[in-house]
Amino acid sequence: MAEGGKIAFMDILYIDSALLIVNKPASLPVLPDGWDADAPYLVRLLTEDFGRLWVVHRLDKVTSGVMVLARTAEAHRALNRQFEQHETQKVYHALINGEPKWSEHIARHRLRVNVGHSHRTVVDNAKGKPAETAFTVIQRYKGYGLIESRPATGKTHQIRVHAYALGYPLVGDLLYSAPPTDLIERPALHALALTISHPESNQRQTFEAPYPNDFVQALAKVGNL
Repeated sequence: MAEGGKIAFMDILYIDSALLIVNKPASLPVLPDGWDADAPYLVRLLTEDFGRLWVVHRLDKVTSGVMVLARTAEAHRALNRQFEQHETQKVYHALINGEPKWSEHIARHRLRVNVGHSHRTVVDNAKGKPAETAFTVIQRYKGYGLIESRPATGKTHQIRVHAYALGYPLVGDLLYSAPPTDLIERPALHALALTISHPESNQRQTFEAPYPNDFVQALAKVGNL
């Protein structure tokens, strides 16, 4: 069993016989990109070093942070069950446009995924599926805010769309109507922490991923406004 470490392109947060947990870089898809099957992707790169891996959950290509993969079929089944039954706890940090008047808010807009040629997720109270995200303001800046989000459900782009629906799109999230910016070249979203029950010991464990450089730099820039 080991914690920490690096390979050429990312931090390894934790590894044992059942789990591999990494800090996924932004811009790297988890699985093959439908537009470019030969482009690098997370699972293929990790498999070259660690052997066969099973995908348990996903992060958007543009999102950085904690990503857990299973190293056995048994671990995969156990982790899948936890995600399906909402027994995991996920914590994200995001930099948003605007300054919320609230300190805490729970968004419950119903969402419909994969809409239109850009495959957006949209708020659709009639045909959308239930979705819930709890938001907490961590730090206020001039015209911006650092927020923590805890999604209770796992819809595609859920945090991004709920933030946009509240009137505070993520910095850099042009897909969801954020204004152009030179603060960061992607949606400013980072999967900070993930809590699961270990598939072999059943021990509850939390894994955290430090902010990547582009996120740190964006926070420094807004802090100096």
